[in-house]
Amino acid sequence: MKIKLISGDSAGTVTAFYMNSDTNTIRDELDFEFLGNRTGQPYTVQTNIYTHGKGDREQRVNLWFDPAVDFHTYTIMWNHHHIVFYVDEVPIRVYKNNEAINILYPKLQPMGVYSTLWEADDWATRGGLEKIDWSKAPFLAYYKDFDIEGCAVPGPTSCASNPRNWWEGTAYQALNAKEARRYRWVRLNHMIYDY
Repeated sequence: MKIKLISGDSAGTVTAFYMNSDTNTIRDELDFEFLGNRTGQPYTVQTNIYTHGKGDREQRVNLWFDPAVDFHTYTIMWNHHHIVFYVDEVPIRVYKNNEAINILYPKLQPMGVYSTLWEADDWATRGGLEKIDWSKAPFLAYYKDFDIEGCAVPGPTSCASNPRNWWEGTAYQALNAKEARRYRWVRLNHMIYDY
């Protein structure tokens, strides 16, 4: 998805692009949440992963550009090996499938794609210290060029092994060398919170 975020003073807002299984107790969810800011401060993107109803796996990264000036591409690569969150092809988060050591991984439920823009001034900007300035409303975010590839729902049990599903191929089972370098750069220079 290409998104251009709220310009100016967006403190207290959250613009989200996410996938959700639309279930309550055993919900799976993959989140991009863009935490609003005061003019001149960096935008923070929070990612979160819910598996089988358990979340609390947030990570936060300060973006290294102003995402309100132009559109940028936000991608979720989700296969049976890992989940990777990308910003303009730069990986900012990797969540590996570690079921072999009893760590839950979202793979049993289909998910829909959603987008929201909502008020969260009790926590979104500097832990709730910065409140929404309603005189700056309306708060507008723009979306375009949505693209999705995946297994149909209900999908066949052979989804992971189907050779036509390029995202399950060898090239997508781990970060390549260039992606690994970019990922290290993000974690060293822009990560501000890891659960």
